[in-house]
Amino acid sequence: MTEATATALAARRDAIEQTGWGRTARLWQPRNACFWVYVLGVGYGVWILFGTVNQGIRLYAPALAVSAVIFSLYCVLFWWFTARIDRYARQPLVLVVAAFVWGGFAAAWGIALSANDAVLNLYGKLFGSAFQSDFGAGLTAPFTEELAKGSGVLLLLFIAPRVVRTAYDGFILGAFVGLGFEIIEDISYGLNAAAQQFGSDQLHASLSTVALRLLTGFSSHILYSALFGAGILYLVGTPAQRRRAGLGLGLMATAMLLHGVWDANGGLSGGNETLMIVLLIGEVLISLAIVIGVFHLTVRAERDAMRAVMTPEAETGVITAEELDAVSGGWRRRRAYRRSGKGRAEKRARRHRLEAAHDLADQLATADGADTDRVRFARTELARLESA
Repeated sequence: MTEATATALAARRDAIEQTGWGRTARLWQPRNACFWVYVLGVGYGVWILFGTVNQGIRLYAPALAVSAVIFSLYCVLFWWFTARIDRYARQPLVLVVAAFVWGGFAAAWGIALSANDAVLNLYGKLFGSAFQSDFGAGLTAPFTEELAKGSGVLLLLFIAPRVVRTAYDGFILGAFVGLGFEIIEDISYGLNAAAQQFGSDQLHASLSTVALRLLTGFSSHILYSALFGAGILYLVGTPAQRRRAGLGLGLMATAMLLHGVWDANGGLSGGNETLMIVLLIGEVLISLAIVIGVFHLTVRAERDAMRAVMTPEAETGVITAEELDAVSGGWRRRRAYRRSGKGRAEKRARRHRLEAAHDLADQLATADGADTDRVRFARTELARLESA
């Protein structure tokens, strides 16, 4: 073994160790206080939600069923997209599901519902009903809801500290917490809308609300929680993530600010519908620009880890240098690699090669860099695609 190869292998092991890539996570930890906080939070949220749904389902079952089906499909789409961007040190499924469940039940129903009502009532008593109507939501939800969702990311950090290691992990888990919050909240909005006009036209009323939530959902809780989750990891710090308190607090404050401005659009526009639409469009564009920038900021460490894991494979000829750049790069590099093929068949083969290279990286991480049967099989798949 040459000195360069030994250095590359050592860098691979260090990258796997630092990112926690390939490690399993176990939610059941009865000796961990954070586990019991998680269980009690989710359990209380489920109990509150069950009481609400049980009361309304007898009167508005059609609206509830339609809302649930539509938002379930919406959830599948965003779940696929959020999982798709997690291309590097992927989060274990158990943590992803746990994040979604916390957002949908503990954050939305166990914490935010009661906190929102209490704070809004205080605003009404202190500043009047007009202020409460115009700015109450904008000065309440950013604090109660973002802290409720962010607490889920913090709990998972201490439940699985060997897996949740980088700001990118917080970004991804935060997005799934926000997705859970968004879906369950939207279903409840559809149910509440059905009660308009005493439920005489519940499907029409419910579908109008559903359409509005579908149009604005992509720039709402998922986005805010992703920023907030990344901020938590920067604020707390881990062995793999240098603590950057200023950046962490800045990201958390940004998520709250975006959320607050969005919820206060009615008051900021003074009831002018044209101005409200302009504000909404501007806020969506700004929010998307910020979240894309934070994604690129947090994903750098993950891409560096992918390069470190796959560099020995490039040195031994399992993958080419061009494939190493593609598999450890962004979507533009992957697209350029795929499109450089001649003809449809070669382009399709290049796409399969990238997927196989990702599979090899996952197997190497799971094996802690060792040469196991699964690793050798993943290499043979790359060789088979090369020959094909």
